[in-house]
Amino acid sequence: MTVRTALIQGASLLEDGGIAVPRLTAEVLLGHAMRVERVYLFAHPEQQLEDVQRLHYGRYLHERLQGKPTQYITRKQEFYGREFRVTPDVLIPRPETEHVVEVALEVANGARRVLDVGTGSGALAVTLQQELHAHSWATDISDAAARLASENAARLGAAVSFAVCDLMDAIADDSMDLIVSNPPYVPSTQREGLQREVRDFEPDLALFAGESGFELYDRIVADAPRVLREGGWLIMELGFGSLPHVQKTLAGWRELRVVPDLAGIPRVIAARRT
Repeated sequence: MTVRTALIQGASLLEDGGIAVPRLTAEVLLGHAMRVERVYLFAHPEQQLEDVQRLHYGRYLHERLQGKPTQYITRKQEFYGREFRVTPDVLIPRPETEHVVEVALEVANGARRVLDVGTGSGALAVTLQQELHAHSWATDISDAAARLASENAARLGAAVSFAVCDLMDAIADDSMDLIVSNPPYVPSTQREGLQREVRDFEPDLALFAGESGFELYDRIVADAPRVLREGGWLIMELGFGSLPHVQKTLAGWRELRVVPDLAGIPRVIAARRT
């Protein structure tokens, strides 16, 4: 089987299985099976696959057809120009979360001590440490997530300290200039409405926040004034429909701003400690 044939057959299988962007997915999975970049496939369409490559490719296609996200198959996802290792222990970083970084760089560019609450893969903590050249900390309630985030930080050369705790329980008073978070915000009542790839494969701890979806927002906003220094910023990603509630909890904070994503949906909220 040649590279060209493998891509044609793989894309056809994925399309028939209702998988989005089937050709691109086939390219990514074949590249992963062959341990090459996608551009290599375009330059060597007549190359014959080795037996082990063909077997791996078939297994990856089967996993994707069963709903397993491509990122959990390849164990990697790009975020803000850096490649992060991901596993089913952590939420897959989304492009929308890059807006949190952009807002932080705009409003808190002078922050020297940064905390990422619920770090998952470490995408926010690592990115902000390297973009701001700040002292960075990150927390997660999952020991497995914290270990993975620590591995990502070490591989990417980011000096981040990690703590396994519930939200900010392990963080000292009056210690941070900036707190960022992409907290769980899906109401548990909406589980069945989620995409199969999300519902069946991504970790519940990183997805669900009680029946309302506001539980973690409320707790973060309530504890943030203890941890933030005077004038420090709190920046959080917003779930769909969460803006009115989160705005209400931030009453009394100053310089509140809401930033939409490219689709015009409110995506990030930022506020400064009074």
